This record gives sequence, structure tokens and C-alpha cells, in this order.
Amino acid sequence: MRRLILEDGSEFKGEGFGDSKDTIVELVFNTSMVGYQEILSDPSYTDQAVVMTYPLIGNYGMNDDDYETKVPSMSGFIVRDYNDDPSNFRSSSSLQEIMKKYGMVGLTGVDTRQITRHIRDFGSMKALITDSDITVDEAVAKLKAYVAPTDAVSRVSTKEKYETIGIDAKYKVVAIDCGMKANIVRSMNNKGLDVTVVPWNTTADEILAMNPDGVFISNGPGDPTDVKDTINTVKSLIGKKPIFGICLGHQIISLAYGAKTYKLKFGHRGGNHPVKNLETDKLEITSQNHSYAVDVESVKDTPLTITHINLLDNTVEGVRCERDFVKSVQYHPESAPGPQDSSYLFDDFIDMMRTWKEGA
Repeated sequence: MRRLILEDGSEFKGEGFGDSKDTIVELVFNTSMVGYQEILSDPSYTDQAVVMTYPLIGNYGMNDDDYETKVPSMSGFIVRDYNDDPSNFRSSSSLQEIMKKYGMVGLTGVDTRQITRHIRDFGSMKALITDSDITVDEAVAKLKAYVAPTDAVSRVSTKEKYETIGIDAKYKVVAIDCGMKANIVRSMNNKGLDVTVVPWNTTADEILAMNPDGVFISNGPGDPTDVKDTINTVKSLIGKKPIFGICLGHQIISLAYGAKTYKLKFGHRGGNHPVKNLETDKLEITSQNHSYAVDVESVKDTPLTITHINLLDNTVEGVRCERDFVKSVQYHPESAPGPQDSSYLFDDFIDMMRTWKEGA
């Protein structure tokens, strides 16, 4: 038997799978019906355990092609029914085998609906996953004393610069890796962009020395205010190159312009979040994974214009500064859950670079 003990004293009991170590996590939930491999390997989930609202997890196994990063850094999965006998011609291993390989803990046989409701009511919180006989009071004291690390971006970012080649590429992009999903690079390559990926703390001078046509700021884990080096880099790049950001990159761009961010009660995580594009007056169904948002009121004191809003809670989902050729969105266009393909945002980035070069 394994136990999930939350910092408010709530306790849930189930069976373990994956790694068997005791782990302190931030507990969050995801409403996606498929994609647990992509979730497991998304660096934005670093130090978090994800409660999956869809009940059956593990049934199609894991394959070698769909990882979002080479070394997953998520802490664990909380699921209703774990299937350890996958049926899928692409599967090369079970979910549990991968979780053991990368030290991720799992808990199955619990009421994930109840846990999700608890998170929605009381917010994301710290939790202990354990099979020890520690008392709830002892666990709560341990959780309250635990200080979460603030170096997640530096842990998941690439350590060395590397290059990828686009299809019939016409433009060169430098991508600052704050925990970037592999599909973002593939999407830009497929759009005809050569992409040079650099570490999170690469300076503006180093980027400008590469003479790119544009700069991309990636998604990633944690509080955006912890990534001060990247914020300062973006500040120095504004007005010197077209810039596009996704998720954490959106928050970093907003902070660089003087806006503020705050932590959401339980975040946005799933594949069906409705977002209104204020520039086209159209609705987009989006894939999201973030704990923080840009403060609406703080944007008013910047040159940024809000371009997208979340229709569930009216949070900021996109900003633009036409003067500086800067654009960002809070969601993940490379995931393209439909019905409209959000990859048009990469086309917008290309248009910004084309217009910039024509005017240079």
C-alpha cells in the first residue's frame, strides 16, 4: 500500500507503481484523455505529480518516438486504473518501466475525481507519496517545512548549444531552451526554420552574435520570476530582433516589458481549454500546462496589447507589441488539439521575421 498525504492533512491510499521511493511533490491535475507519454516527458512538469482525470492510464504503453525530452523530470502519476499490459504495435515498453528508469513514483486505485475536486477547491499543494508508517501529522509537518527548489529551468535546459535544420529553410531562429518540448522544434523545422537551441542563461550579446532572423522563448517549469537571466536577455533583445514566446516564454516576455505574473489557484492543464483570439474574434481549443499567468491590470502599463483570453477565467493567453515585433501565447500551438490548427502562430512568427528583414 502507498499513501498520498497532502499538506492540509488529507490522505488517500492506493497501490504503488513505478519507483518506490518516498517523494515530495507539487500535486496538480490534467484533464487530457490521451497523451500521458507527452505529459510524462514535458519538462514543464518538473517536480510535480500529475493526477490524471481520465481513469485508464498505461494501456497503450510507451514508444520511442513521442518523448518531448530525452530525460523526463516529472515526479509522478496519480491514476485511477493503471494498465501494465499495453496493447499497441508502437509500444516498446510499459509506462511503469519508464517511470522506474527515471525515478518517478506512481499511485493507482485512488479516486482521482475526489483528488481533483480537492485541488480545485483548495488549490495545488505540496504532497508526500510514501509507503512508510509516518503519521499524517508528521507528514504535514514535513511538508510545511519543505522548501521547493527554484532552479527547475536550469536543471532541464540544454547544457550545450545545438542546431536543427528546417525543411527548405529561409530563416534562422535562436530558441532559448527553458525546458522546451521537442515538438516545438519539430514544428519550427517543418515550417522552414533552421533552429539553434541555446541554454536558458545565454546572453543577448551571444544571441545577437549568431545573427538570427528571430528569437524564440520556450515553455518550461516553475515561477517565471525565478528565471531572471532569461528575463534580462529578453529585455536586451527587445527591438533588436523579432521575438516569439510560448507558455513560460510568454510570461518571461511579459515580465521583460514590466508586466507582473501570479500563481493560479490550480493552473491550466489539459487539451481542451477554450481561448478567444481577440484579433480574429475566433475561438481556439488549446492545449495548456502552466501554473502562472500574466496579470491583466499590469499589462495596461506596458506597450503590450492583449491578443488572446481564456474563456474559462478571463486570464491572459497572448500578448503582442507591434512596434517591437514581439508576440507570445500562453498555450501550446505545437500540440494542435483542434478544431483549428493553432500552428498559424508559427506562420505569424515567420511573417514578423519577413517584415523585419524587408524593413531592415
